Amino acid sequence: MKKNLITVLAALLLTWVPNMKVDACTNVLVSKGASADGSVMISYLADSGGFLDPLYFSPAGKHQPGDSVDIYEWDTGLFLGRIAQAPETYKVIGNMNEFQVAIGETTFTGLDALSKPNGIIDYGSLIYIALQRSKSAREAIQIMGALVEEYGYASTGESFSISDKNEVWIMELIGKGEYGKGAVWVAARVPDGYMAAHANQSRIRKIEWKDKENWMWSDDVVTFARERGFFNGKDKDFSFADVYN
Repeated sequence: MKKNLITVLAALLLTWVPNMKVDACTNVLVSKGASADGSVMISYLADSGGFLDPLYFSPAGKHQPGDSVDIYEWDTGLFLGRIAQAPETYKVIGNMNEFQVAIGETTFTGLDALSKPNGIIDYGSLIYIALQRSKSAREAIQIMGALVEEYGYASTGESFSISDKNEVWIMELIGKGEYGKGAVWVAARVPDGYMAAHANQSRIRKIEWKDKENWMWSDDVVTFARERGFFNGKDKDFSFADVYN
């Protein structure tokens, strides 16, 4: 009887699982020294299936002063606003551009107090605009930080995987909610010879403040947390994940 019950439960589970819609993501990041052929790699899996269909293409282009870009929320298609176009944009296929800069993401959502973002740039637009404008992972991070500072951020907390031919980084970013426009963020380079992963949970904890070669952050990543009562310790004890996730 017990064996038959287990068989029935297993059959029901196999029937039920394929029909589940799980809106979750997983990224794996591999540095040059951790791959067999010295390649840098990231993966971007959306468990719900079809999330990354179709494979979008953006041609390279030269643009005139005064040109603008319409921003639509990636998940809903809702029009969010317009931003200034860059003088030059690069070719993008899917989540990689012509310079082999690639970006993926997983959502960690973050503090409830910051769950009502106020801005024009959502996480999907942030990815594809950065790909259109960057020649390296470091430049993509700087562009993403500048975009949310100027135009505000319209999504919840995100972990971004950002790579180029030589480096791979994790960037974590969350908006300021009702407290103002913009976002706080931190980025850490995955050391050569290592790999990392993230799946809908913030991963970056203590920041190596003296190592500016391998770390980047927004100027107010700690002061904003102090001002809003999220953190009252010393800089050396600040953990992005513990404070904002």
